[in-house]
Amino acid sequence: MSASNHLFDFHPDWLAHTLASASSDLPETKHQLPDGTQVSRKANGVLWLTPPAGRENPNQEALIVSAGVHGNETAPIEVLNGLVSELLAGQWTLACPALLMLGNPAAMAAGERFVDVNMNRLFNGAHSRPEYKGLPEAARARFLEEMCRQFAMAHQGLALSHYDLHTAIRPSKRERFALYPFVESRSVPAEQCEFLLEAEVETLLLQHRESTVFSSFTATLLEAESFTVELGKVEPFGKNDLRRFRGIDRALRRRFCGQPAPAVQAPFDHLTVFEVVHEILNTGPAFRFHVPDDVANFTEYQPGTVIWEDDEARYQVGTAPEAIVFPNPAVPVGQRVGLMIRAKGSFGAR
Repeated sequence: MSASNHLFDFHPDWLAHTLASASSDLPETKHQLPDGTQVSRKANGVLWLTPPAGRENPNQEALIVSAGVHGNETAPIEVLNGLVSELLAGQWTLACPALLMLGNPAAMAAGERFVDVNMNRLFNGAHSRPEYKGLPEAARARFLEEMCRQFAMAHQGLALSHYDLHTAIRPSKRERFALYPFVESRSVPAEQCEFLLEAEVETLLLQHRESTVFSSFTATLLEAESFTVELGKVEPFGKNDLRRFRGIDRALRRRFCGQPAPAVQAPFDHLTVFEVVHEILNTGPAFRFHVPDDVANFTEYQPGTVIWEDDEARYQVGTAPEAIVFPNPAVPVGQRVGLMIRAKGSFGAR
């Protein structure tokens, strides 16, 4: 029996199996590839990959790659699915341990961002809050955290990286950008910046505080070099132009294979770095957001522009221009409506 048939119950690939099993509680299934690589399907949409003992791991690393935490962000899911199909078909050899996760199978099957609640607000323990009790997405977030903990413990001594792949729900003046979670006294390593450029990501946003997104959990509690990576625009399954995602596809395959990083080349030879200057929160019924519904990410506002106000407070742009990312006023009270950011500098390749 082929690896794909054994692991995915005769579905054509990992994605098809995950969608077909979206409401199922699957037992763990293991399979050894002809080259000795161990593939364990830990649960629906979760694969733990282990190269055979003795195989060189040139980059001395372990990788966590997730997609589909938002179910309608399909392109990264398709990219990851394609890489898994290549591995199982013997098209390349795995050099480093890898944990691959399709975050929210139920939302993926429904073609929705989420089913009950935004899963990417449920990490760093937020899934245990009383308002999320009994929700399947809270249980899934808890399970994904546990998988990451076990993976990190199993590979202590290796450099751990986590890339949580997304696409944006609105247009962006900067199509591909990454967010680096806040960890006290930590700065972005040069090799991570070069990987982002290899993936054709030209913009990096430094977060200003710990949060409840998936990458913040792995950065804060597992000490991983973690990034939320936005790779384009939301499209339904089968409607993505995967040529626009060749950068992340090539970069991940190279890392999985343990190959050395290529020389950075124009036009992807510098990374523009932004920092958060203000987090917009929904303050309640009197909250008024003065940003149009159709505004693109990284739209710039001039000094003095009022961004939001309520009956007691307001926020306006300071002495230098600021841009907005993730504007979305349709969130519960207390949750993030958007971020105001300002250019901080740039990273040039070594």
